[in-house]
Amino acid sequence: MATLSNHVPDPRLITAFAERQDGPLHHVNPWTKVGIVGALVLAVTVFDRLVLLAGLYGAVLLVYGIAGLPYRRLAGWYSLPLLFIISVAGPLAFLEPGTPIGGALSTPLGELSVTWAGVVLFAELSCRSLTVVTFTLAASMTTKYNDVAYLLGRMLPRPIDQIALLTYRTTFVMIETLEDLVKAALSRGANLSEFWSNKRLYARILGMTMLSAIEQSERLVKSMEARGYNGDITLYGDVSRPPIHELLIVVGSYVAVVGYGAVVVYGVGL
Repeated sequence: MATLSNHVPDPRLITAFAERQDGPLHHVNPWTKVGIVGALVLAVTVFDRLVLLAGLYGAVLLVYGIAGLPYRRLAGWYSLPLLFIISVAGPLAFLEPGTPIGGALSTPLGELSVTWAGVVLFAELSCRSLTVVTFTLAASMTTKYNDVAYLLGRMLPRPIDQIALLTYRTTFVMIETLEDLVKAALSRGANLSEFWSNKRLYARILGMTMLSAIEQSERLVKSMEARGYNGDITLYGDVSRPPIHELLIVVGSYVAVVGYGAVVVYGVGL
């Protein structure tokens, strides 16, 4: 379904890239990717300058391209993160004090304007969000399912790891169910271009999807219990430790971020 996969990360496409392609990032140890994600989250939290955040985002975009992943697909998948950024950071751009850009707009509550400081704040929040989102997508599209399942089983406590594994496996079935419902509605002359004018149709599709999810989950539980499921999905496979050069990169990343935060942000040792 193009309207879904163009604007929402499609698990089937992500899995296809991970299983069938063979780019440079596919050969990086999965534990290394997890470590880099943590370092990026720490970096976007600590860095307080737009130049550093923009440079970090540019570096992540470069890694995404080197991995052989499509930029065009990434631009469509930015829809949800950008919606979140605009809804949260957009109003802050108007509330940030500073020099107005293009004058001020008079309102009953006072003058409203976008300042240069507000634009910088909006850009910083955008770089922070998109940096983590981009690398997380790149890591997901270059890590095979068996490795992802193994990492979830090792990092998450029970029964959260079991819930995550079952949710991932049933996601593909639910997407196909949703696509079938949308195709059936379109074949009957439905118009899904406008949400508010078709909100009843959207509600019916959502309701049918939920009912189908409950029915299929009950069938899944019965079939798993018939096969001896006792609350533990056995994971066959193993993810080895990262090689020394990847381990040094991860450790160096954390040292650089912590060092910057300690010296530049908090002034330790000055």
